[in-house]
Amino acid sequence: MAIEFRDYYKILDVPRDASADDIRKAFRKLARKYHPDVAKDKVQAEEKFKEINEAYEVLSDPEKKKKYDTLGANWNRPGGPPPGWQERNTGTFHGGGPENFEFQFGGTTGFSDFFEQFFGGGGRDFGGFSQFDEADLGGGPGRQTQGRRGRNIEGDILVTLDEAVHGSIRSVSLQRRNPRTGAAESHRFRVKIPAGVGEGQLIRVAGQGQTGVGGGPAGDLYLRVSFAKHPDFSIRGSDLFYDLPLAPWEAVLGATVRIPTLDEPVTLRIPAGTQQGQQLRIRGRGLPTGEKSRGNLYAVVVIQAPKETSSEEKKLWEELAKKSRFNPRTEP
Repeated sequence: MAIEFRDYYKILDVPRDASADDIRKAFRKLARKYHPDVAKDKVQAEEKFKEINEAYEVLSDPEKKKKYDTLGANWNRPGGPPPGWQERNTGTFHGGGPENFEFQFGGTTGFSDFFEQFFGGGGRDFGGFSQFDEADLGGGPGRQTQGRRGRNIEGDILVTLDEAVHGSIRSVSLQRRNPRTGAAESHRFRVKIPAGVGEGQLIRVAGQGQTGVGGGPAGDLYLRVSFAKHPDFSIRGSDLFYDLPLAPWEAVLGATVRIPTLDEPVTLRIPAGTQQGQQLRIRGRGLPTGEKSRGNLYAVVVIQAPKETSSEEKKLWEELAKKSRFNPRTEP
């Protein structure tokens, strides 16, 4: 099956020479509109956000971006695949004997076929069909084998930070194709995302793996959790970090501001004399670290000067410059 090339620059609406900061700003702008945690119409926003998240996943990672930029121009070149191509036969499993199934993880599970082929590993062989327990064969030594258990399979599932904190029930589609009949069967089922799930954790869905042989039971499906990028927060372990823009006078005089969290917004007091890059901690507003504990949220101060000033404002700044004894170039 042909894999469709994805123009990540077009998805984020940035030029190919966009800076890392421009790419981040473009993602934030779009993600605030389409992110499942904040969008009003979650159903329509979901597919759009997956595209945005995937584009940012690649373009914000220097190694992925370099690989993507290298292959992009040669995607349709005659005579073979572009540089960086990895033949992995993604999503196809040969089950011994006449059965050959192709599993396609769609719907809400994560990334496109293009991403999986070049940057991921969706449809990975998780269980080794040739290795199975005797219990899966329907008998032990000296007993006639009744059937063989199907192979476990693995895919990816994109989980929002809100789901990681509060949990959810998700609808997932799994497509199987049997080459003997050519028929494609789509099966939709519900998956529980447990509160406190972590990045890289496997969620087991019993009986949704490859069909068993000779009447044996089906294998299981394992969905590997991948956190969706968030427009406001970055992640380090169980802690979240939020860039808090402050006006110069707020940093100098102190202020009281409202900042978002994965729960409800909270009020944060900014002490007078706050410095650029200073981290203000909000306890217990990060990601879960246990059943009743969570990491912290850190507001990282970003002092922003006005790009334009009126004539009156300019005079006030000039007066302040004359009266102030502060000189950052001579301060210890």
